[in-house]
Order: sequence, then structure tokens, then C-alpha cells
Amino acid sequence: MHLQRVQVPDFRVLKDVDITFEKNFNPRVFPLGSQNGGGKSTLLQLIFVLLHCSTNLERIPALKNLLNGFSLRKRESKRILAIIDIWDGKKTVHLEFFVCTDDYVNKTLKTINNKEIKNDTSFSLFTKLEEIKQAISRFKFQDDQLNSIIHQFEMRQSSSNPYKKFPDTLKKELLSLNIDFESIEIEFSDSDFLNKFEKETKSKLLYEHRKLEIQAEVISEFIDKLIEKLKSNNTQYITTYSSQEDIEKEALLCRIDNLDINIANQFLTNLSNKIFLAAPSTQVFLFLSKASRKSLLTNRNNYYADLERMNSNLTGLITYDFLAVKTLIAAIQRAGQLDFEVARLTGEYGNNYKQLLKDLNFLLHDKQVNITPDLSGLTFTKNISGKKVEIETEDLSHGELKRLSIYIWLKYYNIENSIVLMDEVDLALHPDWQYQVVSDLVEWVPSNQYILATHSYELCQALTPSHVKVLEPKLTERRSD
Repeated sequence: MHLQRVQVPDFRVLKDVDITFEKNFNPRVFPLGSQNGGGKSTLLQLIFVLLHCSTNLERIPALKNLLNGFSLRKRESKRILAIIDIWDGKKTVHLEFFVCTDDYVNKTLKTINNKEIKNDTSFSLFTKLEEIKQAISRFKFQDDQLNSIIHQFEMRQSSSNPYKKFPDTLKKELLSLNIDFESIEIEFSDSDFLNKFEKETKSKLLYEHRKLEIQAEVISEFIDKLIEKLKSNNTQYITTYSSQEDIEKEALLCRIDNLDINIANQFLTNLSNKIFLAAPSTQVFLFLSKASRKSLLTNRNNYYADLERMNSNLTGLITYDFLAVKTLIAAIQRAGQLDFEVARLTGEYGNNYKQLLKDLNFLLHDKQVNITPDLSGLTFTKNISGKKVEIETEDLSHGELKRLSIYIWLKYYNIENSIVLMDEVDLALHPDWQYQVVSDLVEWVPSNQYILATHSYELCQALTPSHVKVLEPKLTERRSD
């Protein structure tokens, strides 16, 4: 996969962005520069979230958070968010992500192939269906609640002080299940009241449940019609969202050109597994909720907790700080497991473990990695005045940990033939290491495309001027005095 071109007309600080990443350039490493606040991070996050989240339901909340505040202007029924061209190895696929309202669908899809199309659907149906599905999912809980009501009544009636009438407290509990006690036509004095009451209430609850299922089926049919309408216009539905903290009345769609619309979802799903973002955890991530983003300035513990929760769904995301040690240990354990698997199949141990240690020691230059016998921890040693001195992980520099993190992330998580977006990759690295970033990435995994948001002149100097992409206003030249 190769990201060939990205256009962003107007999103947050991004205005009239149009950047091409040439697929025939060698190496396929593209520094992305701008002044502070110029939108580098915003652009990388926009690309990542659109391509990583659009077909995965668990990631849709990240997409909705990103879109919060992106609304249609007056008298607009459609607004382009971003246009992304992807080279899949054979052809360029054109993806136009845009937001719209029902008016857009009604006007645009009124006639297709000169045939009148009845417009009896609305994007609000998606929200309605989700609400109904949630209500259906509560049936087991409601059934248990009803059994509890029946049990409470039965226990009281078998006591020495039975109810003389059906209690108001239990009536309220029934009402929470959409069962009105007054609609139950059973005399309280009936000797078989309890059995009849149980049968009647369970029947009513089951009726309410079935009614919801029928509603869901009907709405699903309407939604299928809407999706087919969109497909006839080479358009893929992604999600509804709320731009202003109200009801979800806008929708995010993607028009896809130069690809059979019937395999569009499969293409987008494959693409979502080939897009990655690396960034420092101190970054303001637009895919977190507005409340979470604000907490970065007021309560960092809450912010990092929210980020870790979101990170569990966004498998293509790495935050340098969180990854270093735990991922290093996981990679070592995995290498040992692979060697054991080789031994089981061939009778001889593999060399994954040895090769990993060799690679890590090479990266650390003057330090060596030492693994605990149970492979659950690690320490480092360094030769000082001819003696081996043990140092703890926390004694490594931020730059060393970062370089190790990136290497492990790319090399031992099989990130190949992918689009890798890296924000502030030069941060905490010595200028010599900044210059070396390009050669490191190409050496470690040459099949990837790398887009590096950076302020580092050293990093940019490792490539030709044509490789370097700049967001306006352009960076000023470095002074020579």
C-alpha cells in the first residue's frame, strides 16, 4: 500500500492542503514539515483515523470524536472532509470522505440510470436501529428483573403477613419493564392469581421484546435500501455522528472511484490493517473525546487512562512512552516461543532469540541486554573502565528507549507493506540519530512507506529536497550565522 496524495479543503487548522507522495521515489520516506501549530499532527491523525477506523465498529467512537465540531455550513448538504488516493500495487483508488445530511441523499440519488428512486429513508435510522438493538440486548436482564418481582411477591404472600393488594413499589418496577399493572385483568382475590400473573407478565414482556425485534427487522430493510442506493453511486456508508453534541443527524460517507463498489468494504478493511500511527503520548489526540482532551491540561492521569483504553481498539496506534519496556519483553518472549516451536517441528531450536538479542545490542551500541531466566524482565549492562556495570531500564535515555520501541514495533509486529505515519519521531534523539532515522527505517522494514512529521533539519537532510513535504506557511530557512 502507498498513500499517493492527500487533499484536505478545510479541517481544523488544515486549509487547502494538497500533498503528493510519489510512489516511485526511493526511499519511500517523506518528512512532513511545518511551523509549530501548522497542522502536521492533525493531518497524520486525520489520515490514520479515516483509514484505520472506517470499517471497524469498535473503532467508530474514535471516528465520531474526530468529527465532533465538523459541521455543515448554512445551505450545505455535503462537505468534503478529505480526499485520499491509495496505490494498491496495481491501480490508484480514489477515496473521497465527506459528511452530509439526508438532503444530499434525497437530491443526489433521486434518479439513478434515469429511474426515479423513492426517498423513504433517513440516516437517523442507523441511530434508531442501534437504540433498538441495545433495548433487545437488555431482554435477559429484564426477564431476570421480572422473575425477581414475582419472587418478591410470592415470598410475601406465603408469609404470615401477605399483601392485601398489589404493592405500588412492585407496580413501579413493572412499569420500568413497560408493563402496566392496571392492564392486567386478573382479580387480586383470585386464588390462582400468582400463576396467572406470572403467565400474563411474561407474555407481555415477550410481546414487547418481539415488537422490538420486528421494528429492528423493518428498519434494517430500510437501511439495506439506503446502502444499496449509496452503492449505486459508488458510495460507502461509514457512520452517523453529531457535530455539536446533539442528535446524530450528519453522516460520514466515502465515495470510491476506480474500484468495484462491491469489494469496497473489503478493500477498506484490508487498508485499515495497513495503516499505522506512532506518536508521543503527550500529543493531543483528536480521536479522544472532548472531555478527555481537556483533561490533558487538568488531570493527566485521566487522559492517559482514556488513551490506553482507546489504544486497545486502535491496534495500529503506538505511543512511544507506553510501548518501550513491556513490548520489548513481549518480543523476547515471542522469540523464545518461536524457537521452541521450531524445535518441536524440526528437533533443533531456532535462532530468533539470539538474533533479537544481537539486534538489540547493536542498537544500544555500548550496552548489552540481559534477560531474566523466566523471560519476564530485563536489565542492561555497560562496560565502564573494563568492568561490567548493571544499569536499570529507567537509566536508559529517552532516545534509546524510543529507538528500541520503534525497532521492536516495526520488526517484531510484522508491519510490512504498510503506510506508517510517525509524529515527532526525532524528539529526544541526538542530532546524529535524527539524521540516521531514515536509514534505520529503510534498513529495518524497507517495504513500508513512511511519512514523518518533523521539525528536524538533520532528518530532512538525509533525503532529497523533493522528498520533503511542507504544510503552508513554509518553514523558514535555518540561519547560517
